[in-house]
Amino acid sequence: MQQRPWRHQLSEFGKDYKAVAIDLRGYNESDKPKEKSAYALSELIADVRWTIRALGYEKCVLVGHDWGGAIAWSFAYAYPAMVERLIVLNLPHPAKFAEGLRTPQQLLRSWYVALFQLPVLPELLLKSNNYAAIRSVFRDQAVNPEAFTEADLDRLVAAAAKPGALTAMLNYYRNIFQSEGFLNKQWSELTVPTLMIWGEEDAALGKELTYGTEQYVKTFEIQYIPDCSHWVQQEQPALVNQYIRDFLNG
Repeated sequence: MQQRPWRHQLSEFGKDYKAVAIDLRGYNESDKPKEKSAYALSELIADVRWTIRALGYEKCVLVGHDWGGAIAWSFAYAYPAMVERLIVLNLPHPAKFAEGLRTPQQLLRSWYVALFQLPVLPELLLKSNNYAAIRSVFRDQAVNPEAFTEADLDRLVAAAAKPGALTAMLNYYRNIFQSEGFLNKQWSELTVPTLMIWGEEDAALGKELTYGTEQYVKTFEIQYIPDCSHWVQQEQPALVNQYIRDFLNG
């Protein structure tokens, strides 16, 4: 069985919800179309829509982290009637992210986005030394390295090593500056009740990217978790579950 980033949440919320975590397009066991355009944000939003419908539902509580969070923000804007509540972990509102990329501090943190625009080279770097860079992203950035066992890291590497997976994963970044993409839109006020959970020691995304999010979300709540990295739902699962539970009950 693959290491599941949402395992702590599935076991908790599967008690009283239909809790589903899917591999995003191109990741792990999912399909891996070769065309770069197959990973445009519009395609990723469509995947969520059809997944909800395929499971037999008209709407859901949508939860996303990192790229899943980017897709979740965009899906909630595109199909607000299909989202009862939105929960995003360590991924800022797209307007705040675009704003942050105009600052030197966030540009430095996001240096890898520029690197990933190059052809071939990023794949070679990520593959080198038995995928050492992928192991490092999880183990070395975590405040609590024990959140990831060697077995966990081996499974993550195995998922990335599947044929076509690395290029698929990188194509998310290679579409990020597309017209009307995640960073190139005018964002109105979101009416879906939204919770943001943020590990404060995120090496890639500064906490300041969360400031002012309430300008874009009508009903907004944020919970900061100190001494916690970008991998918030794996490093602090009990707190994450508590904040999600409180938000759903509230």
